[in-house]
Amino acid sequence: MVVLRAGLCPGLTQDMVQLLRSRGIKTVVDLVSADLEEVAQKCGLSYKALVALRRVLLAQFSAFPFNGADLYEELKTSTAILSTGIGRFVLDKLLDAGLYTGEVTEIVGGPGSGKTQVCLCVAANVAHGLRQNVLYIDSNGGLTASRILQLLQARTPDEEEQAGALQRIQVVRAFDIFQMLDVLQDLRGAVSQQVSSSSGTLKAVVVDSVAAVVAPLLGGQQREGLALMMQLARELKTLARDLSVAVVVTNHMTRDRDSGQLKPALGRSWSFVPSTRLLLDTGQGAGASGSQRMVCLTKSPRLPTGFQEMVDIGTWGTPEQSPALQGDHL
Repeated sequence: MVVLRAGLCPGLTQDMVQLLRSRGIKTVVDLVSADLEEVAQKCGLSYKALVALRRVLLAQFSAFPFNGADLYEELKTSTAILSTGIGRFVLDKLLDAGLYTGEVTEIVGGPGSGKTQVCLCVAANVAHGLRQNVLYIDSNGGLTASRILQLLQARTPDEEEQAGALQRIQVVRAFDIFQMLDVLQDLRGAVSQQVSSSSGTLKAVVVDSVAAVVAPLLGGQQREGLALMMQLARELKTLARDLSVAVVVTNHMTRDRDSGQLKPALGRSWSFVPSTRLLLDTGQGAGASGSQRMVCLTKSPRLPTGFQEMVDIGTWGTPEQSPALQGDHL
């Protein structure tokens, strides 16, 4: 479900979007399946303009068949592996060498488990170690400039290098799902300006966290919540594939109504979105304020699940002999 917005395609203006929304036409599906003569009369819009708009939208959003061999070749040439630079590469080992571009990787954990710390370390390592651009979408207020600076200072004492790395981290705050969808859609729309730049290439998009903007929409009588969640899922997966970037998202834990067991939030529908999922949990005996965390691989397209490692998040951000971009290979 793609939400209609100004600039989505040529000819779709903000005034037209508002007129269409006033008549209950909010998405691309609503428009292409509507009676355009009736829409033109009710909205006071040109019938020819609506027909042309529908033709463009159908061409832009319709699916086309893909040859399997071509798909594999595209995947092979566009996939790169980014080191997280975390915990003497414990996370890289669980991720089968690191974060894969073209995929969504999810970090799950309860409050204080270290999810934001992972995101900050990934952003710092990609920006400084790989010298590539990062888009950091903060939806829960967990990002602080001072913490990122501390991570960069741990990697280099050179203030110019620190400043250069900070410039490669673009921060956007989006506290509801509509703001987040706008950010992701604008990024895809401006691909030619933002991916190719003199300061590097966009290689990672961090969303901390998806649950913060999606969870309030689910449950109760909010029927559009699930549809909006799946729209966000599609935007993230499409962004990862089309721009060849590694997408990292964080998710909360919730308690199952029947079993009482803790499980990732957002339900079964969301569980199919990430290709890889890591679970962060406080180690036994570490205590709520301890720095020991158990990292467990719970979903992976490449490795058997169930692997786990105990790490000390107090050491995350310590400079390590980090490999840069490990190469374009599968």
